[in-house]
Amino acid sequence: MYDITTRGATPRGGWRTRAVIALGLLALLLVAAVPVALLVGLFMMLLGHVIAGLALFGASILVAFVGVAIAALTGVRHVRKLVSEHAQRVIQLRRGDYGYD
Repeated sequence: MYDITTRGATPRGGWRTRAVIALGLLALLLVAAVPVALLVGLFMMLLGHVIAGLALFGASILVAFVGVAIAALTGVRHVRKLVSEHAQRVIQLRRGDYGYD
């Protein structure tokens, strides 16, 4: 697919690869926001807004879970597509094809 033998050339992914990376980074940011939401929710509960604090924390966990699930599913689909594209060039060698003479 890409010729890496030329000097300075690096393989670059298409828009699908960039989308999978972006979804992974978004999922990482959403997971990192969960402790912040916990602290903000605790602060809100201390000020008397118990239901809103619990809702904020619960919603942040739910959104982080959905983000990770979507990133995982698209990543698996992308890897399967890459493997299926490269699997056409792989052949199975028989015992007689090896040169051990």
